[in-house]
Amino acid sequence: MASVTAVKPRRTSMELLTGVLVLGLLGLMLVAAVVGEGRKTDTSGYRLHAGFSHIDGLGVGSDVRLAGVTVGQVVSARVNPQTFKAEVTFTVRPDIKLPTDSAAIITSDSLLGGKYIALSPGGDDHMMAADATISETQGAISLEQLLSKFIFSVTDTLTRANKDAAGSKAPAAGDAGKADLP
Repeated sequence: MASVTAVKPRRTSMELLTGVLVLGLLGLMLVAAVVGEGRKTDTSGYRLHAGFSHIDGLGVGSDVRLAGVTVGQVVSARVNPQTFKAEVTFTVRPDIKLPTDSAAIITSDSLLGGKYIALSPGGDDHMMAADATISETQGAISLEQLLSKFIFSVTDTLTRANKDAAGSKAPAAGDAGKADLP
């Protein structure tokens, strides 16, 4: 019995130490999240504007990329009350000159990753000036909407297949009872 009581205090102190370490790590993660949220966006470069039908997940501070390289950041986003489109203002590095027929596409890093604006340069000889508006845009594609469409299409296909199978198994009116004959 003496050995059981001697082990018990050591086990409780080890559990206490583990709990304190876990709480400390959680506190550090919370501090990192708060500090990361408050970081300032880089607003150097010239500003461009674009209107999108959906910007799901795109926010102030999101990247603007050209050929996969970050060349700017989203500065602001608002809804235009007349067109009901999301108007996004973003910066582009001063050394990057975009043709006037360039496109802005909202895409994501991965299936569940953050959104960013991907710039697709056009072929025009004239370049965009500061505060120009990109007219060729493609809004964000919602993963939930795609998944919902997929599920409903699969369900419809299975329902039709079951109806077709049930219809082909039913014997014709004149054939009732013939299936039992050898």
